Amino acid sequence: MEKKERAGNNRTLTLSENEIEPLKKRLLTEKNIAKDVDVTNRTLNGDVLTMLDYVPDEFADLIIIDPPYNLSKNFNGLKFNSRSSSRYDEYLSTWFPKVCKKLKSNGSLYMCGDWKCTSSLQRAIEKELTILNRITWQREKGRGSKSNWKNGMEDIWFAVKNPNDYYFDVDSVMMKRKVLAPYKVDGKPKDWDESDDGNFRLTYPSNFWDDISIPFWSMPENTDHPTQKSEKLYAKLILASSKKGGMIFDPFLGSGTSSVVAKKLDRNYCGIELNEEYCLWAEKRLLMADSDKTIQGYSDGVFWERNTLKIQQKNKATSKD
Repeated sequence: MEKKERAGNNRTLTLSENEIEPLKKRLLTEKNIAKDVDVTNRTLNGDVLTMLDYVPDEFADLIIIDPPYNLSKNFNGLKFNSRSSSRYDEYLSTWFPKVCKKLKSNGSLYMCGDWKCTSSLQRAIEKELTILNRITWQREKGRGSKSNWKNGMEDIWFAVKNPNDYYFDVDSVMMKRKVLAPYKVDGKPKDWDESDDGNFRLTYPSNFWDDISIPFWSMPENTDHPTQKSEKLYAKLILASSKKGGMIFDPFLGSGTSSVVAKKLDRNYCGIELNEEYCLWAEKRLLMADSDKTIQGYSDGVFWERNTLKIQQKNKATSKD
């Protein structure tokens, strides 16, 4: 495992030599797993098609999938190559139907993608489930392009097994937004709150999310995974579509965000990941979640706009001095 030189204030997760073997012992691998092993709250290190056989059917209340997009990408030595849309459709067909069997009859599924693969994802999902919506979130990261528009958006498809029987708690994912033009009736705020910390309004979430920060070097959740999703992003999915104690399953776990957020929000989890080092990062993050359940951008039961929560917390700290 290659060591990188980092700046002193870089908070990206790393592993020390003496952490690696204890973390490896926490993994279920193709060598030590058995049919009767309980995979609840475990990380399965192996090929998704092999390890899915050890996950019971109708196991998950919620499935979150962040598969390799149709892009050429190096995942820590494991390379995924871009291909034609028809070939990518074939790739999805090798594992997606099998994943859907792991979803309970009243369960929900979210599947991530970008502009290039999102049509393939839609086609794959429609064959197995009922699509209820497509979330688009603003991805503020990456360099611009001189010959094309910079890709600043990604999609998350929302689907269920039974459109007449599924769990959705919109009150758990309310957003707190700053009020820039406060409106009053009879001298009192209308649909917003006035406080020493500023003027804010609680709003219902739409299917466009512009409050997500991509993990970067100053955030303790950050890893060297090339396509890591933020804890705040997954917290919205988990809170809206699962109850406390529910089972969250991720067949492409990566560095562990879905499992970590599930644990922080008092859900059960299970994840499959082929790359061993990513599994070790996930396990370390899960151990860290024992003592730190904070999720950046989520506090007091609401999701805050980018940068507004820090201002509010700073104002509170100042008022105590």
